[in-house]
Amino acid sequence: MTTRNTCPAGTAPRQGQRGVVLFISLIVLVAMTLAGIALFRQVGTGVIIAGNLAFKENATSVGDLGVELARVWLMNTKAAGVDTNSDLAGRYCAAWQDNFDPTTYNWTGSPNDCANNRGSFLATADDGTGNEVRYVVHRMCRYIGSLNKPYPPNDTKAQECVILGAAGAGGSKGGGAYGVLPLANTQQPYFRITVRVAGPRNTVSYVQAMMY
Repeated sequence: MTTRNTCPAGTAPRQGQRGVVLFISLIVLVAMTLAGIALFRQVGTGVIIAGNLAFKENATSVGDLGVELARVWLMNTKAAGVDTNSDLAGRYCAAWQDNFDPTTYNWTGSPNDCANNRGSFLATADDGTGNEVRYVVHRMCRYIGSLNKPYPPNDTKAQECVILGAAGAGGSKGGGAYGVLPLANTQQPYFRITVRVAGPRNTVSYVQAMMY
């Protein structure tokens, strides 16, 4: 006797399940997951870049604090006090230092030594936003000493300075005739103020200003 599979009327025979739809669904799910991760990383990178730019701008703006403190100190310094590296706090150098580079200068070196490119004045360890502010002032002269007689008569070297002529002098005034010279010299040298601001996320900014 033979038997035969029969199906109820109106139904088709059952086919073997091969899982094609499930396989395609897994592929789509993996692709969507990777796309989501990539989008998340892109957004995160953008936030980090924006944050770094904000810290950089903040550090640069804080540089004005160092410039102002250096200006006040220089204004209160007597004329004779600018001829030598006598400031033990490390804020002043009487020569411009041909090899001075703010990016390689040893700002935290001790003891303060202008000749060996190290030392600065700590204006503030924290300005309230996590920035450390340091500055150093250079007189724009090649050598230390006074403007007129920096060396003994037998020394053949001559002083070289970037100077502002006093009011009524023949040199360039540079606006000096409109006010009182900050230091009571016959000839007024220029001074370069360099400020380094070190902030969060290894942010470092340098600001320079010239004054006389």
